[in-house]
Amino acid sequence: MSELYDLVGLDNLVANTAYLRAQQVDYDELRKRRVSLTLPKPKNSSGLLLDRKYESVCEQQPIGRKLFQEFLLASNPQYVAAAEFPEELSHWRFAEDEAREKAKRSILAKFCQPESKSFLSYLTGEAAEICKNLSNKNFDEEALEQIKEATRDFLRGKPFLEFMKSPFFYRFLQWKEYEKQKITNKYFYEFRTLGKGGFGEVCAVQVKYTGQMYACKKLDKSRLKKKGGERFALLEKQILEKVNSLFIVNLAYSYNDKTHLCLVMDLMNGGDLKFHIYELGERGIRMERLIYYTAQITTGILHLHSMDVVYRDMKPENVLLDAKGQCRLSDLGLAVELPKGRTICQKVSAGTTGYMAPEILKQENYRISVDWWALGCSIYEMVAARLPFKDFREKVHNEEVTRRTLEDECKFEHKNFDDPTKDLISRFLRKKQLHRLGSRGEDPRSHRFFQSINFHRLEAGLVEPPWVPKSNVVYARNTDEFRDNSEVENIKFDAKDEKFFNEFSTGAVSVRWQKEMIDSGVFDELNDPKLNGHGCESVHNYPEPKVTPCATDSSNSKLN
Repeated sequence: MSELYDLVGLDNLVANTAYLRAQQVDYDELRKRRVSLTLPKPKNSSGLLLDRKYESVCEQQPIGRKLFQEFLLASNPQYVAAAEFPEELSHWRFAEDEAREKAKRSILAKFCQPESKSFLSYLTGEAAEICKNLSNKNFDEEALEQIKEATRDFLRGKPFLEFMKSPFFYRFLQWKEYEKQKITNKYFYEFRTLGKGGFGEVCAVQVKYTGQMYACKKLDKSRLKKKGGERFALLEKQILEKVNSLFIVNLAYSYNDKTHLCLVMDLMNGGDLKFHIYELGERGIRMERLIYYTAQITTGILHLHSMDVVYRDMKPENVLLDAKGQCRLSDLGLAVELPKGRTICQKVSAGTTGYMAPEILKQENYRISVDWWALGCSIYEMVAARLPFKDFREKVHNEEVTRRTLEDECKFEHKNFDDPTKDLISRFLRKKQLHRLGSRGEDPRSHRFFQSINFHRLEAGLVEPPWVPKSNVVYARNTDEFRDNSEVENIKFDAKDEKFFNEFSTGAVSVRWQKEMIDSGVFDELNDPKLNGHGCESVHNYPEPKVTPCATDSSNSKLN
């Protein structure tokens, strides 16, 4: 028996070593793998099907934005100034103290003085007057926003039309063609199991040509069909496709193999908050980290609510930390899109015992209020290492937890509860939905609990995390704890099932994939015209684009 335990321990050591080594990217080795890569020649259908709105091509899509920027910088001084102004304005907005003052002086001297070669001479009307009269005294957000919007209007016009006829746009079509490649298991290397759920497991994977590490959620097709989970799996995938937030785990790829549906998402290798509360040192999370994580969680929940999505499974176990110490919401398997202006009610309770709001337990109608209740429970747990209505490792029936939730008042007996924390939790744990903080559309981030957080910088990823995971530690349970060899038998798939599997498998998610290409260096390597020219002048052979410069469509991040 001891020999068996030794082998299990050895398996775990080998799995951890391979997983950690994969995260130390060997760029020389990657470049060797990429020698054979070239961008494909775009098909005519690519040019016709492409969403050609300015916002889609030049703002929402990272590669489109980068190529449009390169086009502007290679053009006349007016276009160069229009490209540089928004970048320097963004730098000023996020800078602090002396750096902010220096950025302001640079904007005034470079863009607002008629004698400057970068003067914004393309501005007209009111925006031109504002720019010309801008000074230290009236340098404010409102004036700058007007100039920025006027710059966008300028770029939507002639510069965008010229870009659409240039070799830069042809290159964009090549990248869009490459983006549509079929994704299979062969696209990745697979590493250790990170977790298990009701429908399958989560393992670490690495994209072969970029070195990018991800988590792959593998949903067992047979288990899904047996338990009728297909609709929830598809809904989770569709919501994840639309999400583009620093505070929610983002989807990068979706595909299927013979036995599983696969969702490839951001790898969060710092562990979940439940692990940090109970497994690392003294139970609970210190106040500095608590405020930081709660600020990020709250911003993530607000992002979902802005999409009319209610999370319904907020708990520390579903909040994961990345390698930098930033946290994100994960597991949207219970999330649901809200009908416009209407509430929802389900006879089967959605959520986890101890975190479910009174309205769920009483099977009443609800909207976003349930997420704020669950957040209140989670903040309490991060401080006290127990739930408000259930103690740590307490053996108690669910019915009793329900009774306590509905009838008892929350008590704050732990020494680490301070007044702002108690007040915030109390407001989240109001029994009546209408009295609960956040339920009527107000922003919980205005509460004094968050007074130390600069949310403008937090949302840009510029606030330093108070804790960073060690790169040589695996913040997950041992692999042997995930072993489950049980199989679901006698499940047969028909044509309807195969159609569903194909609908699920849409390949790369546009924004996330393009960002990976840029961050990994593949974009710069494959952007060499000598390697990937394919006769750029042929862009003129495509049908004249039907351009709608002022329209906006940000409903989906999958922009093929």
